[in-house]
Amino acid sequence: MLVLPKGVRHMPGFLPRPAQEALVEAVRTVVQEAPLYVPAMPRTGKEMSVRMTNCGTLGWVTDKERGYRYQATHPVTGMPWPPIPESLLALWREVSGYPHPPEACLVNFYTADAKMGLHQDRDEQEFDAPVVSISLGDDCLFRVGQPKRDGKTVSFRLKSGDVVVLGGEGRLAFHGVDRIYPMTSALLKNGGRINLTLRRVTVP
Repeated sequence: MLVLPKGVRHMPGFLPRPAQEALVEAVRTVVQEAPLYVPAMPRTGKEMSVRMTNCGTLGWVTDKERGYRYQATHPVTGMPWPPIPESLLALWREVSGYPHPPEACLVNFYTADAKMGLHQDRDEQEFDAPVVSISLGDDCLFRVGQPKRDGKTVSFRLKSGDVVVLGGEGRLAFHGVDRIYPMTSALLKNGGRINLTLRRVTVP
């Protein structure tokens, strides 16, 4: 039996198919207003393999010049981020156990060969709030460890409709996506995986 690190919750199949389809439509609306772009690593300027955008009052961005940060505007268009869809706010209220709303929803799009190295979500000021992650589309191999980089990790498969919560002792757990399993879901017409992560950035 898979034992997850303390504070890490995996809720398989949390969203039924109709809710997944509705969420994909909501994400499409977000992307029309705030297009996906290719982020770059701080200092090196190396492009990430995922494309991303955000919704909410703040969005997480990264580039060579200024590094990891939250800001109120899209780095390419300069426009404010669109609001977080109500269905995601409702999901946050249901699973987060945190009394204040999220301020950012990071939208990551993974093609068949995209991945995400082990990292911590630590650019926020408020660590009492969890990070809530929603998977849509193709399966991925998700890896999660401890708050220290060299801690033991476990890997498991995330499917469309799964929700993962990193909270409490697991809030700063290192985590990443080792691989995508192409064509394992018919949710997205052209394949791929959408990952939505809801975050509270500032202390209320």
